[in-house]
Amino acid sequence: MAFTKKIVNTDLAPAAVGTYSQGVEHNGVFYFSGQIGIDPKTSVLLEGFEAQLNQIMKNIDGLLESQGIDRTHIIKTSIFVTDLGKFNLVNEAYIKYFQEPYPARSCVEVPNLPKGALVEIEVIAAR
Repeated sequence: MAFTKKIVNTDLAPAAVGTYSQGVEHNGVFYFSGQIGIDPKTSVLLEGFEAQLNQIMKNIDGLLESQGIDRTHIIKTSIFVTDLGKFNLVNEAYIKYFQEPYPARSCVEVPNLPKGALVEIEVIAAR
């Protein structure tokens, strides 16, 4: 059997800023690239941690919507922050954004993110 994958391409989330796809679907599992707080309409990175975090959640919703799925299909998130002291804000956003049972999650502090972003989130979802 041949290996197949479908590339996700939507204007409901920011275009890729490098040599990668917005996401890839294989056998009903979606691997979405990390999202930073860029407004897809203006291609501008919002200022401030909370503004970026809220925009990221909107971008993730756009990716999901483009594939006919929603937040309940997310099974894993990976979160990258430049200041782990903001972890409480991540938890607050999680409570607003998700319902129990929550997806699996990891969160790590990194020294830098693309375009000077303060937070980046990638998700894996399944149909």
